[in-house]
Amino acid sequence: MFDLGSQALLVGAALSAAAAAAHLACIAIGAPAYRFMGAGERMARGAAAGKLRPTLVTLAITGILLLWAAYALSGAGVIAPLPLTRAALIFISAIYLGRAVAFPLLKPAFPGNSTTFWLVSSSICGGLGLLYAYGTLSLWRSL
Repeated sequence: MFDLGSQALLVGAALSAAAAAAHLACIAIGAPAYRFMGAGERMARGAAAGKLRPTLVTLAITGILLLWAAYALSGAGVIAPLPLTRAALIFISAIYLGRAVAFPLLKPAFPGNSTTFWLVSSSICGGLGLLYAYGTLSLWRSL
C-alpha cells in the first residue's frame, strides 16, 4: 500500500499524463480542439492550415508532461529511480505552482487565449503543483 506522499505523486502522474493525452487529442482533432481547449485562434488557424508549428509546440508540451509524470512515478517508487528525482520533483512543483499564480503576468503575452483557458489551466496547474509538492516533501528522505 502506498503512503499519502506516494499517492499524491501517483495522482499527479495520472493527471500529468491525462493533460498530455489532451494535448495529443488537439493534434488528432485539429483546430476545433485547439479552440475548445482555449489555446488561441492563432494556434487553431495554424492547425487548420496544416502548419507545423502548432503540432511541434503541442508535442513539446506533451513530452514535458509525460516526463513529469515519469518523475512522479519514480518518486512514488512505481518505476526505477530516475536521475536527480528529488531535484526534478522540486523543479516540477515550482513550475506548476509558478504557472498557477503567474497567469496574470503571462496572459498579455498570449492574447489569443481565452479567460476560461487561463482560469481552468491555472487551477489545474495549482492542483498539480500542490500534489507534486506534498508528495515530494512527504517522501523527502526516501528520494
